[in-house]
Amino acid sequence: MSHTCIHWFRKGLRLHDNPALIAGLKDCKELYPVFVLDPYLYNKAFGLNRWRFLIGSLRDLDCSLKKLNSRLFIVRGEPKDVFPTLFKKWKVSKLTYEYDTEPYSLSRDQTVTELAKEHGVEVIYKVSHTLFDINRIIEANNGKPPLTYKRMQAIVSDLGSPKKPIPAPTVNDIKYTSTPSSKDHEEKFGVPTLDELGHDIASISEELFPGGEVEALKRLDEHMKRTQWVCNFEKPQTSPNSLMPSTTVLSPYVTFGCLSARTFWWRLAEVYQGKKHSSPPVSLHGQLLWREFFYTASLGIPNFNKMKDNPVCTQVDWDNNPEFLAAWREARTGFPFIDAIMTQLRTEGWIHHLARHAVACFLTRGDLWISWEEGQKVFEELLLDGDWALNAGNWQWLSASTFFHQFFRVYSPVAFGKKTDKTGDYIKKYLPLLKKFPPQYIYEPWKAPRSVQQAAGCIIGKDYPKPLVEHEVVRKKNIQRMTLAYAKRSADKPESPSKKQGLSSPVSASLELTLG
Repeated sequence: MSHTCIHWFRKGLRLHDNPALIAGLKDCKELYPVFVLDPYLYNKAFGLNRWRFLIGSLRDLDCSLKKLNSRLFIVRGEPKDVFPTLFKKWKVSKLTYEYDTEPYSLSRDQTVTELAKEHGVEVIYKVSHTLFDINRIIEANNGKPPLTYKRMQAIVSDLGSPKKPIPAPTVNDIKYTSTPSSKDHEEKFGVPTLDELGHDIASISEELFPGGEVEALKRLDEHMKRTQWVCNFEKPQTSPNSLMPSTTVLSPYVTFGCLSARTFWWRLAEVYQGKKHSSPPVSLHGQLLWREFFYTASLGIPNFNKMKDNPVCTQVDWDNNPEFLAAWREARTGFPFIDAIMTQLRTEGWIHHLARHAVACFLTRGDLWISWEEGQKVFEELLLDGDWALNAGNWQWLSASTFFHQFFRVYSPVAFGKKTDKTGDYIKKYLPLLKKFPPQYIYEPWKAPRSVQQAAGCIIGKDYPKPLVEHEVVRKKNIQRMTLAYAKRSADKPESPSKKQGLSSPVSASLELTLG
């Protein structure tokens, strides 16, 4: 036993399928599991629900490590400042971590690796946050990210199945490894509370999705028991406004790495075995491949989370309208379906993917003509599963800036919700002010006669806002504006990447748009 190792937990907040942790345990005499509260990542834009999920995940991880006679060390500061001190203090000879493809993460890791070498510390990283090594996918596509889902499928098919997950370490695996900790460990390195981090928790809502690996695996087990549901699952056929989630809601657990994507993949494969089941892109395997698609795009496309200098993104003259943006964010648009979704997002930290489609289209090309970058920031703050790559990719898709280009297909802020909730029960749950409106007016309360509004105890324009815009009018105007943006793109780039690689509609069925 020769090594003193720091295993650096970042996104992979779990013990199962953690090859970097297992690599660190090899020939290890002392193990220091570390999580760094990096101010760049965990700042004021990191919303309260996300903080609660993270803190719960860290507490769960610490508890699991205790069962292995180890502990989690929470350290605050920038990694470039933190690690040299820890290398010296603990006489570290090895650093392990899970590979991360985000631009900031790649830059951060390069800096820390250089510092480690200066201190004589060996660095080992392993790929386990994604199904495949994303760099291999790009290499297999002639050094470029595939820009259609079908092309992505063809590449990963050639690569074969994802690696099988590895089991979590056991007490027996680390019986010769110790984690030195002092009596004041909690004071120095303990998991902080929301109070300690300066968050006002007085108005925080019930926690519907507690963070942590234990909770993730429990929820995975529960879903995998629903064999027929798993086999029949087709994402577009699920409801965006059901009172209980119509999907797995495992996305936050995969985002934070409480659940390994490979574990999820192979558990699904076990359920599918020998049975008739749905296929990608709409199946649950398909959802994991969508994740892989956007991760690959985010690594291979420069400035992926921005419009400017993003080579595959259509340049659109979005309006700068702080009032409209604030109304959308604060659920004051005057369209109950949109406002109910944004209320659920703010209070619970999760909304169905088709609900995300509806509010994203509404903010951008559908109604308010505000840049997708602004919506991206709000989702990154409020969503429990605010994944950098998926967030940027989906906002580009829904704004018809990249990947999806049928901009004339617009979600209706009225008709779309009615498809799956004619009586407006979802609206009544999240906007109780409107709960007494009869079904024929619940989606368009401004059309209700004054007497109906009075009977409902809600006067439109006073108790609940009038619509910010007239949907039919702005929809037509915005389609014309998008037409001009596309024409300019064609003029600037006669053979744009989108046309050459068939981006017009990779999988239009997955969008299940309601026109008008």
